[in-house]
Order: sequence, then C-alpha cells, then structure tokens
Amino acid sequence: MDNYGNYETPIPIQRINDYYSSLRWRNQFSYMERLPQHLKEKVDSQDPVLQRYRLQISEGNDTTSQDLAKVDSSSTKINATLEKTFGNSMEDSILGRHQQYISQRPEWHAPWKLKRVINGHLGWVRCVAVDPIDNEWFVTGSNDATIKIWDLAKGHLKLTLAGHAMTVRDIAISERHPYMFSASEDKLVKCWDLEKNTAIRDYHGHLSGVHSVDIHPTLDLIATAGRDSVVRLWDIRARVSVMTLIGHKSPINKVHCLPVDPQIVSCSTDATIRLWDIIAGKSRKVLTHHKKSVRDMSFHPREFSMVSASTDDIRSWRLPEGALLTNFNSEKSGIINSLSVNQDNVLCAGGDNGTLSFYDYKSGHKYQTLATKEIPGSLGSERGILCSTFDQTGLRLITGETDKSIKIWHQDDIATPETNPGLPWNPKLSSQRF
Repeated sequence: MDNYGNYETPIPIQRINDYYSSLRWRNQFSYMERLPQHLKEKVDSQDPVLQRYRLQISEGNDTTSQDLAKVDSSSTKINATLEKTFGNSMEDSILGRHQQYISQRPEWHAPWKLKRVINGHLGWVRCVAVDPIDNEWFVTGSNDATIKIWDLAKGHLKLTLAGHAMTVRDIAISERHPYMFSASEDKLVKCWDLEKNTAIRDYHGHLSGVHSVDIHPTLDLIATAGRDSVVRLWDIRARVSVMTLIGHKSPINKVHCLPVDPQIVSCSTDATIRLWDIIAGKSRKVLTHHKKSVRDMSFHPREFSMVSASTDDIRSWRLPEGALLTNFNSEKSGIINSLSVNQDNVLCAGGDNGTLSFYDYKSGHKYQTLATKEIPGSLGSERGILCSTFDQTGLRLITGETDKSIKIWHQDDIATPETNPGLPWNPKLSSQRF
C-alpha cells in the first residue's frame, strides 16, 4: 500500500498481529533506557513500517517530515483498530489485564538473617501461629504431642499444653474469642481456653489424622481437614459437624477460611486446590495447574490473592476466580513444605533441605536464598523447614524445623540497595507471570 496515511481497505490481520507483538514488547521493556541488542532486533523485526523508514535512512535516502507524519498517522489508525478489535482500551485486552505483572520491576527488599534459636521441643516442630491481637506471643506444635506458648520478644517459654496423644499438625488462634484450636494425628481437634489454659472441647468426627484447622473470620465456625480427604465445618460451641465437603481424592494438607466467597479453600496431595461454595456444599472451582502434592498455601494480608506450593513448584492466584498470576522460580529450593507472605510483599518458602527462599511477591523474583543451620547435637540431615509464619508486623519470621528448634529471623536494618542488591533479576523469568 503506497499511502500509509489513508487506508481505504481494512487493515490486514497480519499487520494487526505484527503491531500487537511490537506493542507487547514495548510494554514489557519500556522501563529500560536501552534495550539489549537481541531484543532491539526483535522489536524492529515486528514493526515493518518503521523498519522500512529506518532502512531508508541507513541507506542515505531523505525522509521528510511528511513521511514521518504518515507513519504516525498509520500507527494511530492501527492502534484505533486494535482498540476496536481487542476492546475499547488495552486494559480491556488480555495484555492490558496482565500488563502490570509482565512489566513489574521487582521491588528491593532488605535481606533476612538469623536472630534467635529457641529450643524446648522433643520432636519436629510441625506448626506455628502468632498472637493475632497483641503480637506478644506465639504457639508451636510438635511431634512430641505438646503445644508450647513462647514470648515473642525474648523467646522464653511461657506455657506447655498437653492433651493430644499424637503429633500436633496445625494450630489456629481466634481473634474474636479467647480460644485456640489444635489439630492432631490422633483424629481429634481440641479447643483451648486461653484464659484458663486448658482444653474445653473436643471435636470428634474425622476418620483419620487431622492435618489442618482454621477459624472462619466472621462466623462461629471452624474448618478442619486431614487424611480422610474431606473438609468438615464445625459449630464452635455445639461441637457438631454442620457440613462435610467432599471432592478431594487424597489427604488434604491445608484448609483456610475467608470472609467472602470462596469462603473455604483447601489443597491436597491429589495435586489440586479447591475453592468451595459452602452455600451449595460443593466446590465452585478446582485448580489443577500443579502436577504433584500441594503441600501448603498462604494468603496475602493486603490483597485478595494467594500462593500455593507443590513439591517443587510455587504459583500465585488471584481470587475469587482463581486466575493464575505467577510461576515463581523455585529451583534448588528442595521439596517446599511451607509458605508465608507479609504485608511488604515478601514471600518466604521453606524447603526440606533447609533452604529459605525469599521472593518479591509481585514480580516473582527470588532475591535471597538462605541455608538454615542445624543446632549442635543434631544430625546434618536434620535441616528441614516444616512450617513458617510472619508476625503481625511482618518484620519477624518464625520457622519450625526438623532439628526440633524454632528459629526467628529478621531483616537487616542497615542494608541498602547498594550494599545488598540481592540475586540478579532475570526479566525472562518474571515474564512467566503472563
């Protein structure tokens, strides 16, 4: 076509595809002052109109302002056609909806380091939870069948609760009641009165070990799940099961309650995550992206999204629809057992090889890797991280490990982007968030 400023026929679809590809590359790398040569060549190859004029200039041909105006007019018309084809704006298109994730430059985070090691349990530390109100104490459960309450600031033992006959697998602390709930391999869920420091209720009904318990944030319900592959909802005071959610094919590793739909989310060794509709009593969506057992989930404290970990795979999801957001680079992290997210967009993943991996939650960039140290007297192989959580400020990380210890980590207060830049960022890995 000779006259690029005045189209009398519809724009060829190939032309639209070429310009769409060019626009995608520009959106992804527009923050860079200068593109790498191989990317620059790729962008140039996707824009035949501008490439033709660059070629004329390189050959010494004169390019008038009139010609350049034709190119601008052509680009405007193509852009208008793209908006008509893909939506009224690029934000309505697939590219627009995910653009913030594709071009997300990772935020700098201060590195983490070990602050304190706490000993006291006689078995693996399987679960940890922090006081949700005052942020003054935390609780751990262990293979030694005990629950211990610790002072968060000093690390001193405040109380030991005994009542379970087998491993304590999960703990949940209520924000609205003076209650704490524990789930155990002995098939029981116990309610503990934190004012009397004693167990006041047992919830019977699971046919095998209970792996997870969580408290509904607005209703007087708790959700439990375990080896019998079902999620049970219980009335806190009546101790009766009000609903049983059936759908998973294998043991459930984690269950979580939300104030809005989906109000129950669970993950299982059947490699699926289920978002439940508790009004209909069935799953509203099943996420099947993981290929192996989904071992843990964590929910962002400030946005409606979550992150899940399979054996060697970490992915984040937008709720309530369960849309995939990010594939995190989890190489050399071992088998991932625990995930934690704080309000500063720091994601921590703990592996069975003793590796702590820290990510920028938005971009998926891994900026630090730490290797935990086994305590004196333990075997070198006892370096697995089984559970983790941030405190309410997000400034302290608590981990429970297979060397029977509890470790508290905190960020380096004097670190700067110049002194601690972190691991290098690879835009190709970040682009997997599309």
